[in-house]
Amino acid sequence: MSAVHVSVSSWRAPSLLRLPPQTALPSAAFRQPLLTLRRPYPLKARPVHRCAVASSGKYIRENYLVKKVSAKEVYDLVQGKRNVPLVIDFYATWCGPCILMAQDLEMLAVEYESNVMIVKVDTDDEYEFARDMQVRGLPTLFFVSPDPSKDAIRTEGLIPIEMMRKIIETEM
Repeated sequence: MSAVHVSVSSWRAPSLLRLPPQTALPSAAFRQPLLTLRRPYPLKARPVHRCAVASSGKYIRENYLVKKVSAKEVYDLVQGKRNVPLVIDFYATWCGPCILMAQDLEMLAVEYESNVMIVKVDTDDEYEFARDMQVRGLPTLFFVSPDPSKDAIRTEGLIPIEMMRKIIETEM
């Protein structure tokens, strides 16, 4: 059995990847910036962003109006007696659109106060429940009417706050 020796310097790019010498760009073209950007602030005076960050890197705030619930709590809320609509938000902590929608849901919780119950379910913690509810994309919202004869309304993806208001006011 013979050993094969391959030298790195012997490898050559295919002819499609090599440029002929006459088409090479002058080296001065690489030294000039194509676009000059100015910073809105000097490097030493960078703005400070203050957020409560846990040791795991997740943003934590305990006094949110939209409460995180488990699968059993959602089941109890849906099956129990309610006289207000229920909005269930399936989200993940790593999902950018979920974070944006969480801000809108907080505003809705302030706006509707006790007229709408809004809860959220972390799909990473409640994976089986999200699978059973057929959550395929994030964020997913379920709008559940207090009237058991009405079907729940499901939305998937980031939706505007006006659409959420319209569903709550007209469909529930």
